[in-house]
Amino acid sequence: MFMIQTIYPVLLAGGSGSRLWPLSRKSYPKQFSSLLGDQSLFQASALRLSGTGYAAPTVVTNSDFRFIVTEQLAAVGVDPGAILIEPAGRNTAPAVLAAALHLAQTDPDGLMLVAPSDHVIPDAAAFQTAVDVAAQAAQKGRMVTFGITPDRPETGYGYLEMAQTPGQDVAIDLKGFVEKPDLATAEQMLQDGHYLWNAGIFLFSVRTILEAFETHAPQLISAVTAAVEQAQTDLGFLRLAPKPWAEAEDVSIDYAVMEKAQGLAVVPFRAGWSDLGGWDAVWREAGPDDRGVALHGAATAIDCDTTLLRSETEGQVVVGLGLDNMIVVAMPDAVLVADKSRAQDVKLAVTALKDKKVVQAETFPRDHRPWGWFESLAIGDRFQVKRIVVHPGAALSLQSHHHRAEHWIVVEGTAKVTIDEDVRLVSENQSVYIPLGAVHRMENPGKVPMVLIEVQTGTYLGEDDIIRYEDVYARD
Repeated sequence: MFMIQTIYPVLLAGGSGSRLWPLSRKSYPKQFSSLLGDQSLFQASALRLSGTGYAAPTVVTNSDFRFIVTEQLAAVGVDPGAILIEPAGRNTAPAVLAAALHLAQTDPDGLMLVAPSDHVIPDAAAFQTAVDVAAQAAQKGRMVTFGITPDRPETGYGYLEMAQTPGQDVAIDLKGFVEKPDLATAEQMLQDGHYLWNAGIFLFSVRTILEAFETHAPQLISAVTAAVEQAQTDLGFLRLAPKPWAEAEDVSIDYAVMEKAQGLAVVPFRAGWSDLGGWDAVWREAGPDDRGVALHGAATAIDCDTTLLRSETEGQVVVGLGLDNMIVVAMPDAVLVADKSRAQDVKLAVTALKDKKVVQAETFPRDHRPWGWFESLAIGDRFQVKRIVVHPGAALSLQSHHHRAEHWIVVEGTAKVTIDEDVRLVSENQSVYIPLGAVHRMENPGKVPMVLIEVQTGTYLGEDDIIRYEDVYARD
């Protein structure tokens, strides 16, 4: 019996996901959203690559997402092996190289499975079979990619050309990579039967991929190695050194290494996959009814066909009447209405909003922080109302404001409140007033989330009106 080594998952969790706006935005991209089911795409990916045969995952993300990553992993019971923080986005090649250099410190011959964290793979058992096949090839020193058996002439994906007719549960020699084709070429490749969609998932040993970087992308070695060697531990995260990292080329693993390497293998995967690269893909994966209608949340369709209707907020009702081939996604601060054939052009809407300096282009209405999250419920002249949720045992920084006073009303749980020298417990249905300039802190001493309503009043209500005196999360 062929014994497979322990596999080290490497989850890539950066990106902006602008094609799924308004649900996916730069401040909270699609992998952290529950697009299909109760789990986020990131959580589903972590669970799929956990359990027997897998080491704790290495996650590569950025500073803005680090606490979202830890919160979502904890919620599904996955303990990360390491969370590497990129000082800036540099595409997948530097990210993979940094993960390989980190893993090489403990297991240079280990197998690493690199996967995006925003893909949908419904059949986890079938994917595990494909991983087992790939691992056997990787243990022999080969670099393996995963290809998806196409079911339509898709122009939005890159392709992989197989050297021979694919078999069942075997690794095939990879002949080459093919750029995103036009429709006629995609139809021809579908009929040919020797082409797969490029899933962007790879399996290789740490030693093999490091040797491949040295051969095909030596310009990355110095900068990324220095970023890893000079990395600083911060609250359990490993922050890559920003100065050398800034010198690393912005390039994908495909362009930097895989397309130049020889002797690659590909494992065909037939059991269903999507990168959810647009709302049309979400519609397809949501399982439309016999009229092609897919609904989410408080959505109702009347005499509609081939349409996606989504309400993303409790209490927000969306009704479609007589719609055909439409996408409607409603959030409290933004609504998308688009012809489904223009799903790939949603990113143009994001660009247009950015040009107009509309905050909704990139900023999510719910602002996630290391201690929990908050969202604005109402904003007016000299006032703002927020809902704030604080995780059990978490605390906001000890702080004060120059321009605003605050009223806190606890609606769930108990808050431990510090106002200057006064420390008190505030229970459900009780409130407290924070005068302008008072040094204050909010903590959740309980075992359940604490929820409060905050009413701010003053001449300036921006998030930058804050002086921090103490902060367990080491923020400025």
